[in-house]
Amino acid sequence: MRIIRNISFAGLLCMAYGNILAQTIVSSADSLVVSNADLKLSVNSHTGRVNYLFSNGVRLQNTIATIEELNIGKLSSTDFPQHKYSTAPMQDASGKGVTISIIHSDPSRPLKLEQHITVYAQSSHLLLDVQATGDATLETRNISPLTIIPEQQAYLFVPGNAPRILDVPFDNDNWVPVITRQWPSASGMSYEFTSMYNQHNLSGLVTGSVTHDFWKTGFRYGAGKETGRLDSFIVYGGAATADNKSLPPAYGGLDGTHDHAPHGTMKGTTVTSPLIYLAADKDTRKAFTTYGQVNVQLAGRSEWKGNAPFYWNSFGVEGVLGNTKVMMPPGVIKTSDFIATLDNFNKYAPPVLSVDSYDQSIYTTSLLTSLSRYGQKKRQQMGFYFIPFAVWTWKNSLDNPIGGTQTPLSDVVLRDVNRQPIMYKEGDWACYPIDPSHPATRAAIIQQLLKAKAIHATFIKIDFLSAGALESSTRYNHNTRSGMQAYSEGLKMLRSLVDSIMGPDIFITQAISPMFPHQYAHTRFISTDVYSHLRDDQPGFPHWGSTAASLAAGSHMWWMQGTLWPFTNLDVIVMKNFQNNPELNEQEIKVRLYAMMVMGSILGDGSDFRQKTAAERAKKFLNHPAVCAYFSHPVAFTPVSMSDGDTQDQQMTFFRKGDTTLLAMFNFIKDKPFEASWQTADVADKQRYEIRDFMTDAVLGEVSNGQSSFTLTVPAKDALLVKLVPRD
Repeated sequence: MRIIRNISFAGLLCMAYGNILAQTIVSSADSLVVSNADLKLSVNSHTGRVNYLFSNGVRLQNTIATIEELNIGKLSSTDFPQHKYSTAPMQDASGKGVTISIIHSDPSRPLKLEQHITVYAQSSHLLLDVQATGDATLETRNISPLTIIPEQQAYLFVPGNAPRILDVPFDNDNWVPVITRQWPSASGMSYEFTSMYNQHNLSGLVTGSVTHDFWKTGFRYGAGKETGRLDSFIVYGGAATADNKSLPPAYGGLDGTHDHAPHGTMKGTTVTSPLIYLAADKDTRKAFTTYGQVNVQLAGRSEWKGNAPFYWNSFGVEGVLGNTKVMMPPGVIKTSDFIATLDNFNKYAPPVLSVDSYDQSIYTTSLLTSLSRYGQKKRQQMGFYFIPFAVWTWKNSLDNPIGGTQTPLSDVVLRDVNRQPIMYKEGDWACYPIDPSHPATRAAIIQQLLKAKAIHATFIKIDFLSAGALESSTRYNHNTRSGMQAYSEGLKMLRSLVDSIMGPDIFITQAISPMFPHQYAHTRFISTDVYSHLRDDQPGFPHWGSTAASLAAGSHMWWMQGTLWPFTNLDVIVMKNFQNNPELNEQEIKVRLYAMMVMGSILGDGSDFRQKTAAERAKKFLNHPAVCAYFSHPVAFTPVSMSDGDTQDQQMTFFRKGDTTLLAMFNFIKDKPFEASWQTADVADKQRYEIRDFMTDAVLGEVSNGQSSFTLTVPAKDALLVKLVPRD
């Protein structure tokens, strides 16, 4: 064991880095302590437990690492009698610091555990993982670099009188909401990331996986009786959960990984957990932004040059397959003609015509090509829709070949624990997940991309991607051992084919999909399809797909725009009605438009412009000069107050600083106004401002020089978007 007594870590790194760092390391026979301005971390050399105390009061006490090895069973770091540590200087894109290695060993055991914890000198976040090494091959489907359980007298504590636990579903399917849980009864599972924070000041803890090439990462939590305390918190690679329709969707019903088989196993003489980001900050919004940045530092991201795309999508009119014959090709021509009349909508990127989820016997390649040529004459682009890792077909059609190949679907379909074909979506018209590692899947994707190229598409929407991440008891490539590994490799293959077949300047948006890996697309749906009505419980509308639900989810994911993706996608707005749903009023359309703006979404529309009302409203909303200018380079607002709980009665506030600061307020409560006090110093410099309505430019009020705060009010079921215009 390395013994360093009362030596500043700055002194250790001074010669290597040429400057003094605000970091110290102290070692004794009993412990190792590493500190910086944000954190004090201690390792107990007798038990191997690790404690974390952050400057904002967040504490993680008596944490351990664990592994469930298939032959040996479950072992934790405290099951080993020897705990040796060492430290090494490091530097990466996040800065300089030290990596602590803690080796837990026992000469009588066939494996050892080695924890790695990277502490940065001038950052509040850490990176941690654990690996197991054995003389013989090890195999695991459950490995945890950070476990807090009562048996270890362990706990996680977040200060504040209104603590919350952020619970995030694995993907954006089934309209499952992002929710926050409260003490004392909260227990559950969040996927890929989570946060514990105080609702009143947003101080707390953020943690999430930053590697997404093998493990699905789960964050299992159990609240203690004491407010702000978790008695159990297990971060592990190997989350694989089945849907359970007997439970509410966001509480174990539909929020998991939708698996029909256990998580695949990692095998080797060394097996490694996911790499975990851990940060506590007085402002968890800052910690989330850093989390996004660290993901990009490790995996990269897709960049987009020029203006963001504006697009029209047929799904809001026609629905699935086009077999209701509401739109049909002549309707797309009329849509193209109308879009060409919107001068501001056409001012930036050429608008995209996207025919979505269509019957290929109606929308043939030749017909789509003719639509593309028609649009090109009006400075319009063509969009293309396809599903790379799933096949929709009749339930008993497994012997039919998948598109463009001679391979029957039965050879490619993923299979459950009993080796039976999995139905990703059940029904007589069913959706079957297919193996991303199978050559027939690659051949089918190539056929689709050749079709996209033939119609001169520049915009691709890929859908039902979660199917490719499902665990399977069989797989073509035996070296592909988990659903996330197959999905990650499949996305990499897909993006490579897009670039090679269609070229590098193709815009890719993900619809139904896991959050990660992020780097193969330019944007992703924050929630699933959005039908644009105000609330999920609105009479006459579906009990999902509302603006309230989508913005509630988005209010916790704003940080993704500008980190994971150049833009987000809050799906399309509609000017009158979505498919056969009732007609919207203009207030609902305005609220929907503002929601898209504060999320940094690209601008998409799903209206039937053959309807006079839809056309007139499009001229007002879609062709508004300030709206179009904003969506040409959309940037997400920062939330002041996010959604809370799982109710539709949300009141949320956002701001975006700039040459002209923008403030947004949303009131989804049905029967009372929303009044919010804004602290001037938080959103603007100290000078005089006029408060002007974003759409009308009408003066709504004034902020005097030196005025510390001001109040804005929003009526029930409404939203407000204002700009602070400086006055001399």
